[in-house]
Amino acid sequence: MRMPRPRPLRSRALLSALLVVSLFCPLCRQRTEEDIILDTIDSLARLAEKQDLEAIMARFMEDFTDFEGRDKNGLRLLLSSYFDGRTGIVAHRLGYRMIDIDAGRAALETEVALSSGGAEVLRRLVRFSPDIYRLRIDLAKVGEEWLIGHAEWASIGLGELFPESLGELKKIFPLIWAD
Repeated sequence: MRMPRPRPLRSRALLSALLVVSLFCPLCRQRTEEDIILDTIDSLARLAEKQDLEAIMARFMEDFTDFEGRDKNGLRLLLSSYFDGRTGIVAHRLGYRMIDIDAGRAALETEVALSSGGAEVLRRLVRFSPDIYRLRIDLAKVGEEWLIGHAEWASIGLGELFPESLGELKKIFPLIWAD
């Protein structure tokens, strides 16, 4: 009876390398337009936390309008009044639903949890929920950037959250829920 020949070291190394590449392949995938749009929304949340009004406004189209008829200047005034006197703003993007993405245009709904000042710490310690908003955002691709052309938002309760948002909220504020 013939003994099986051991595999050459080179073929084992190649097999190992292919296995490693296949495991990390999802991390190497090319970024999609959806990824870039979500990064835009996430960067707006970080800019709100820094209260960087000018950088925020740069993410809106010149002909921006909102659901109440505000233009870009009106939005600037609204955000300025929101930031005035608030410290420690914390924004968490929760779940989202991509409504449409096609030929340089996109629309999505996303939910955001907002806290400010000591409320973030307080809400982690006691059973308070943050202010939660659902936003509907229409974007257009201008050059390489996605800019917001129209936005609508409404305050919502915990019972109205997308299921994926509730899961994210439970991670952020674990003491709010006793499972």
